[in-house]
Amino acid sequence: MELIQETSDLSAYLVADEVIDHDHPRVRHMAARLAATATDSYDYARAAFEFVRDGITHSQDVGDPRVTWRASDVLEQGTGICYAKAHALTALLRAEDIPTALCYQRFDVLHGLVAVRFDGAWHRQDPRGNKPGVDARFSLDGERLAFTPDPKSNELDHPVLYAAPHPGVLAALRSAPDRAYLWQHLPTAL
Repeated sequence: MELIQETSDLSAYLVADEVIDHDHPRVRHMAARLAATATDSYDYARAAFEFVRDGITHSQDVGDPRVTWRASDVLEQGTGICYAKAHALTALLRAEDIPTALCYQRFDVLHGLVAVRFDGAWHRQDPRGNKPGVDARFSLDGERLAFTPDPKSNELDHPVLYAAPHPGVLAALRSAPDRAYLWQHLPTAL
């Protein structure tokens, strides 16, 4: 699948905003911790991915009722659904000047991913969190995502790489008083 940048301006994929708040001290602190042991930007990206995948719980998997959406809050609370985890990973990667985009798959509902830019190409990553039947890994040599869409079931990979969270995704996260409510109101389309 050919990934399509929402904007041709690569600097848009390094921007901090209210959601991808990589200028927040909590994000900067975690980025510095991860960078301290990394040998290069690829090693840092892998470490950040593994930290978010394994160190931030997927709130649905563990029954956590909290809804997080801002990257610094995801890091503080240590939980979030796929979108929130993608926001946290995006912030950590952008904190170290690694262009990172948000992207989505559609199953019954939208699923959030990130794409990192290395060696002139985008590579999608899924920090959702592993569990039985799910084995997502950081890879620049072929995708190792949590899920593969089945076109026969009208599932698909959205090819657009967004510089900021999709407004529909962000609205669902912001309006949810808890995860149970959010789970009933997850976006189904972009």
